[in-house]
Amino acid sequence: MEQLKQLFAQWAGIPCTECLALGANGSSRRYYRLSSSSPKLGEGDRPQGGGGVCSAIGCIADDLRENEAFFAFARHFHAKGLPVPELYLIADDRRHYLQQDLGDQTLYGLLYDKQRQGGGFDAQMLAFYKQALADLAALQRGGADLDFSLAYPRPDFDRQSILWDLNYFKYHFLKLLHIPFDEQLLEDDFNSLADYLLTADTNYFMYRDFQGRNIMLVGSGECVVDSSRGQALPTTHYQLPTLYYIDFQGGRRGAAQYDVASLLYSAKSNLPEAIRRHLLGHYLDVRNIRGDERRQWIDHFWAYLLVRILQTLGAYGYRGLFERKDYFLQSIPLAITNLQNLIHDHPLSISLPEINRICRDAACSVSHLQSPTVDALSPLTVTVQSFSYKQGLPTDPTGNGGGFIFDCRALPNPGRYPQYKAYTGKDRPVIEFLQKEPAVDHFLSHAEAIVSQSIEKYLERNFTSLQVSFGCTGGQHRSVYCAEQLTARLSKKYPCNILLRHREQDR
Repeated sequence: MEQLKQLFAQWAGIPCTECLALGANGSSRRYYRLSSSSPKLGEGDRPQGGGGVCSAIGCIADDLRENEAFFAFARHFHAKGLPVPELYLIADDRRHYLQQDLGDQTLYGLLYDKQRQGGGFDAQMLAFYKQALADLAALQRGGADLDFSLAYPRPDFDRQSILWDLNYFKYHFLKLLHIPFDEQLLEDDFNSLADYLLTADTNYFMYRDFQGRNIMLVGSGECVVDSSRGQALPTTHYQLPTLYYIDFQGGRRGAAQYDVASLLYSAKSNLPEAIRRHLLGHYLDVRNIRGDERRQWIDHFWAYLLVRILQTLGAYGYRGLFERKDYFLQSIPLAITNLQNLIHDHPLSISLPEINRICRDAACSVSHLQSPTVDALSPLTVTVQSFSYKQGLPTDPTGNGGGFIFDCRALPNPGRYPQYKAYTGKDRPVIEFLQKEPAVDHFLSHAEAIVSQSIEKYLERNFTSLQVSFGCTGGQHRSVYCAEQLTARLSKKYPCNILLRHREQDR
């Protein structure tokens, strides 16, 4: 971070006064918002945030080839006037760099907020998605003269890239979930699918991860209602904020269908099927694709959607089942639903018997991953757990540093009495004992207030993980009770994913 602060001072002409870590979801890159409330040198030379705050997004990334791809693509698209973040400054080590601060509002975040408030995919969201698809078409065409030799890890989404994605699905989803399959039959299907995909036109810039989390809403839009005479109903027009596009470092030359599928069938966005069809037609109209060409394009679209969903399931399996990141586990049932709907409603013109069989059977294999406390649209997972201090402090597999740890050892201890020794904090005798103690409710109320403050800020900023731990001597009575009670309280208050664990009891 010190190197990022030095870059900021070099770029802005003033020192950085605040450096805030930002969530990166599945990425290994680390992002920070660097800012200073002082006026910077060369006022007006560079864009700055509201209230006179000078800010930039700093990134630390160790993959040099991926970095060089991002630098080249960002400069190429920015020079063409396309809405991507401006690249400000790159350190000599090519691992630290600054780019334009586009704020915190993503298209996915707006959709999530609307659904959380009881709304849905309204006319405003439809306008945003239409603009995103029109911009996608411009980005795809804007890569015609791009130097794809810098693309990482390959210049083209070719047979090798396709088979990498399909094997990602095989090894990080099917094998980790122990879903049975015939290896040879599956390889035959993979080769047939790759052959068919490559019959499409592949001379476009393929963004690779074109989805709502990578679309930023910058500036304020407004709604204008035209109720002039002669109209049966008022007409609503939306003057949209500017949409910007980030995280395209995995781009390469490929088919246009892949990115359209990525946006419309993103698992957690969960768009209504009728809206997906409407938006697909809008994109084709923007591209002026009609007649036989349109039918062929759509046939290839369903095949690219299939490979996109399979690749996504491989990523969810790796991040969720192997790295134990709950946020990705919760996406698996949604992606499986998309997959099964695709197989049922849009059978491909090629035979893929083993893939079809696996897809039909997959729902049973992932049913245990679903949880009643999962909010399908929330980016935030709050893990609440109990533990014993005798067994050491809990670790945080998300890498966020452990969150809150509350010490329950000052509370009245039912474990000191023989009649409670065989019970835990989930059993009625212990619950009744602790409910009668005012100190316990006082302790929990304070813990709830502290945790709630963080949850509200994390939801506002689209952070992904928070861990809350309660410890006592044995990890059996007080800590278990407190974890259970806080989970119940938070589940009623917040639309996020609340996961409950009891470390010592689970062992």
